[in-house]
Amino acid sequence: MMDSLIQRFPEQLNEALEIGAKATINAHDKAINKVYVAGLGGSGIGANFVAEFIRDECPIPYLVGKGYSVPHYIDENTLVILSSYSGNTEETLEAFGHIKDSGAKIVVISGGGKLIAAAKELGLDYIQVPGDWPSPRACLGYSLVQQLFVMHKLGFISTATIDSIRSSANLLQFDQEEIQEQAKGIAVKLNNKIPIIYTTDRMEAVAVRFRQQVNENSKMLGWHHVIPEMNHNELVGWTDKNEDLVVIYFRNKDDYKRNQVRMDINKEIISKYTPNIIELWSKGKTLVEKAMYFVHLGDWVSWYLAELHGADALEVNVIDYLKGELAKV
Repeated sequence: MMDSLIQRFPEQLNEALEIGAKATINAHDKAINKVYVAGLGGSGIGANFVAEFIRDECPIPYLVGKGYSVPHYIDENTLVILSSYSGNTEETLEAFGHIKDSGAKIVVISGGGKLIAAAKELGLDYIQVPGDWPSPRACLGYSLVQQLFVMHKLGFISTATIDSIRSSANLLQFDQEEIQEQAKGIAVKLNNKIPIIYTTDRMEAVAVRFRQQVNENSKMLGWHHVIPEMNHNELVGWTDKNEDLVVIYFRNKDDYKRNQVRMDINKEIISKYTPNIIELWSKGKTLVEKAMYFVHLGDWVSWYLAELHGADALEVNVIDYLKGELAKV
């Protein structure tokens, strides 16, 4: 089941573009000087990508929150985007309760549930995406693309990033078989190991996404860090040989030159402590295309790793248990 959802990712990107193009986002009656996005898990990771994609163009801060509380700075000059695929995410609903009377411009992105109902009742702008997918983490394209359209329709970004989503879908469709073959080989190298994911600070969302997919789909632990920050702390932790660790570098030919040098030195140092090092190079011309390529590759790796690990990629019983216990309190 999860494999068919992953297979449809390029198609989902194109569908999301159609939905976003038709969406109506009304202007705010106050000047917007910051954006705050509330969303968790598979519903929230899209905001991490958007923040990286628009950083060089958007004239205002794009900030992401993943919890119950919201910052004090949310006011009538804030655009708040609430992203919850189910529309019933407990933390996002509580965050909504904190900001609904703040005077902020609020936009809901969801497949249904309480958030869409509240948006309709209160006359808030909302974009409703198809709500029949069985897993929020398989719906990254929907939330990511809608956030880009909200920012475009309010005049903060051009169509360039949105156009890159379209070309990303074409790239992934063209390279689908090659991506899957590569993913199978990577999964074999990761099986029964602990993955450590490194990339540059401009692509941390890629690393977070892959870690989360390994957690949820493959039912495995792992961690990530970014360069150059990890050069100031985590690198010192590499002191013991451990062949159970696999280091995965997500790299781009146009990474900042000093970061490329740092990665090469990192690799040299870390190779003294584990022989298991994988370098993955992106495809694509733009940051968006490269990131979406890595997302699709990583998603497929997590699926094949789940098969090797004997795990049900769709099952999240422990999360269901946690929600059930929380409901009792």
